[in-house]
Amino acid sequence: MLFVSLSNGQEKTEPEAKKDTEVVAKTSTIDADSIVVYKKNYGLRLGIDIVKPILSAVKTNYNGFEIVGDYRVKKNLYIAAEIGVAEQVKRRDTYAFTASGSYISAGVNWNTFKNWLEMDNEIYVGARYGFSLFDQTVDQYTIYQEGTEIDGISGPYFEPRSNFTPRTYENLTAHWFGLLFGLKVETLKNLYLGAHIQFNFILNQTQPDNFQNLYVPGFNKVFSTGTGLGFGYTIAYRIPLYKR
Repeated sequence: MLFVSLSNGQEKTEPEAKKDTEVVAKTSTIDADSIVVYKKNYGLRLGIDIVKPILSAVKTNYNGFEIVGDYRVKKNLYIAAEIGVAEQVKRRDTYAFTASGSYISAGVNWNTFKNWLEMDNEIYVGARYGFSLFDQTVDQYTIYQEGTEIDGISGPYFEPRSNFTPRTYENLTAHWFGLLFGLKVETLKNLYLGAHIQFNFILNQTQPDNFQNLYVPGFNKVFSTGTGLGFGYTIAYRIPLYKR
């Protein structure tokens, strides 16, 4: 009969040692099988920006609607896009205009939030390229000339020159680059509420004669530096296609 020497000085027969080895191997197999791996849902997520319908309902100078969507390509990387329409009416002491048209933007989001177990929330940074095709109607404008009364100081020569004949400029375009910072929270299974702020930078644009683009659909108000600022609150549903 064969014996196997152990480190504690005891000796076991070969069948006994083989039996112990099988028990250890079986236990290791059970431990490996008991490990739970939480896989993430991959699929198309579609929704709307809920701010724009609310503003359209409560404000008389704005109408707009936007559809948002994204698709997960990696654990923390998403391809994202927005498409919408907007109309903005602005009236000031010296001018009034109406800008209306459609827009689309596309890019990526990178999730920086470390989810626990089955959580699927996001705190993300994103980049967008945006394009808008729109019309702008200059409803009226006033030119203050030298000698006009301004801020209580009168001048004897010329009266303000005003034009009240609307003029429409069609098929204007604007291209821009945007940076986003936002979050998305899964409130119910595959249903997400989100919020974001976006900083935009004009890349190229066509403008009316003797007038500037002060508002571009999708870009929002255009500041003198060619920059813009936007925000949104979204509700979206992910159509789960597979897990990985």
